[in-house]
Amino acid sequence: MRAPLFIRALLSLVVLLNTTVVPQSLSTPEAEIQTRIRQEAMNNSQIMRTLHYFTDVYGPRLTGSPNHEAAAKWAVKQMAAWGLANAHLEPWNFGHDGWSNERTSAFIVAPIKETLSCEVLAWTPGTNGTISASVVQLTLPENPNKEALDNYFAAQADKVKGKIALIGKHQIPMVRFAPNNLRMDDQMLAQRMAGGGFGGRPGGGNRGGSDGQAPPPGTLTTAQVAEALDAFLIKSGAVLRVNDGGREHRQIRAFNNRSFDPKKALPTVIVSNEDYGRITRILSNKEFGSTPVELEFNIVNRFHPEGKTSYNTIAEIPGTDKADEVIMLGGHLDSWHAATGATDNAIGCAMMMEAARILQSLIQAGGVK
Repeated sequence: MRAPLFIRALLSLVVLLNTTVVPQSLSTPEAEIQTRIRQEAMNNSQIMRTLHYFTDVYGPRLTGSPNHEAAAKWAVKQMAAWGLANAHLEPWNFGHDGWSNERTSAFIVAPIKETLSCEVLAWTPGTNGTISASVVQLTLPENPNKEALDNYFAAQADKVKGKIALIGKHQIPMVRFAPNNLRMDDQMLAQRMAGGGFGGRPGGGNRGGSDGQAPPPGTLTTAQVAEALDAFLIKSGAVLRVNDGGREHRQIRAFNNRSFDPKKALPTVIVSNEDYGRITRILSNKEFGSTPVELEFNIVNRFHPEGKTSYNTIAEIPGTDKADEVIMLGGHLDSWHAATGATDNAIGCAMMMEAARILQSLIQAGGVK
């Protein structure tokens, strides 16, 4: 999965290789070296062990978080143990406090009792204990200009004080009866960018009309709407924000508070599409007079000022006759907080580390320079 554009810096696990794998002499054919590489990879692979440490032992590795730094330090230690030279952490200025979620519990407590499936939006504050409040649903105008959005907020201000705000209608995930296309043509890309949202943010892509046409002049961007919404909720005294996960099978994608500032956002969760739909259907049940719904949350988040300095993880295999040339292998070691970051991107880092390990093992065994 590609990270959203508002994460400006990707942490890289970088292995620097300025060596060439060549026969030591004419008596050592290239085919033999290739065979040894394959044998080392098949018989002594460390990929699953590396992946285990990144995902199971250290888990979510959000940039600037303690988990990320711990995983980076482990990678340095491991690459040094494999014989790679100059293994070290390279600091860089992330510019924001680190953040981690330590605990989240979420329930419907009235008119039924049920556990909610949810994830917390990164760089949002916690609840400072257990909170329980009734729910109000806000459906923002589509593609608003500033005047339209301000008018909507003015009409809703008295309804949200002390409430938990559900943002948007319940989304209906697309039903697919055929495999996804391996590639998208121009028409498909235009349709994708014209609308549709994803978990963590209302809306998505360009803020165009449903037909893909450019919005009218003065239409606010997705970022401007999100910023105005957060400011409105805080000013109006809402206690927590809930977004629809909008994906099938209880999948949840949770990204971050765009400002990275906990003073500019409420505690925010992304609830699974199934749970969000259930809440909104109960709210709109006119047969019982629009039944009130009460939710309960306890969210413990931590900010880590030391996370302003983050790290790249570096190691080298020094070259010989081509020491002035550099081959670079890398992957981003950081991951989002809502999962253990296996696909994005522990597996990529493990593969690059494994490639370096294999080359280093052949050098140490002799016969390859």
